[in-house]
Parts: sequence; C-alpha cells; structure tokens
Amino acid sequence: MSTTLAKKETVSRKWYVLDAAGKPLGRTAVKAATLLRGKHKADYTPNVDCGDFVIVINASQAVLTGKKLTDKYYRHHSGWIGGLKEVQYAKIMAERPEFAMTEAVKGMLAKNSLGREQLTRLRVYAGAEHKHEAQKPEAWTQE
Repeated sequence: MSTTLAKKETVSRKWYVLDAAGKPLGRTAVKAATLLRGKHKADYTPNVDCGDFVIVINASQAVLTGKKLTDKYYRHHSGWIGGLKEVQYAKIMAERPEFAMTEAVKGMLAKNSLGREQLTRLRVYAGAEHKHEAQKPEAWTQE
C-alpha cells in the first residue's frame, strides 16, 4: 500500500462559507485555517498547498469570550525606538472586524511562503453579504 501525495497542479479547490455570527472568534479562525491548509481532505500533504477558498461572513458579530475585549491588545512595532503601537480589541472589533479575523487566521497558518499563499484564499466580510456567488460556495457544516 503506497501513500499518495498531492501535487499542486492536481489539487481541486472548492469554496466554503463560514458564518461567525455568535461564535467565538478563535473557533471560527481554527475552522478557516483548517480549510485553508486542506487538512480536511484525504490527500492532505503538509508541504503542498492543497487547501480550499474560505469566505467568512458576519465577522462583526463574532464573540470574544471572557475579558478579551478589554484585556487583549493588538501590538505592532514600527521598528523605531518607542515605536510600539497598541490597540485594544474592543476598538478593533468595532472599527475593523475583518482585520481581527484575518489576524487570528494568519496566526494559525505556517510562517513561510506556503502560509502566505494560503492566506490569499481567505475572504472576510463584516456583514452577511459577500460578492462570491458566482463561485457557488458551500456552507461548511461540520463542527
């Protein structure tokens, strides 16, 4: 019995829709990262980009549990002395919920060119409407 390895040229990609309304931000991000990597497929190969396209809707209605809205910060540095910027997640979720979801998914992917390529297949929308009806996306139902 031989092991089959996926090839980039032969991977078939599907489109999936994840609804984040009323669900924890991290749990939705885990599902999105799993679909982007292709770990749900039988022919998953870690070093090949064999994942699918993911559309996350209702990102503004995603929930942060506990005291994360006030205690959790998004931090980035400009590279200059004293250049640390901090933004509270309450402000991010109010102004840019798509960014919060994208950052959560980005943190769960590989930190190399493969992860960057997988992240390009993620589409995040704050509301319930998206512009990808032509791709005939399926709702992801497995929990």
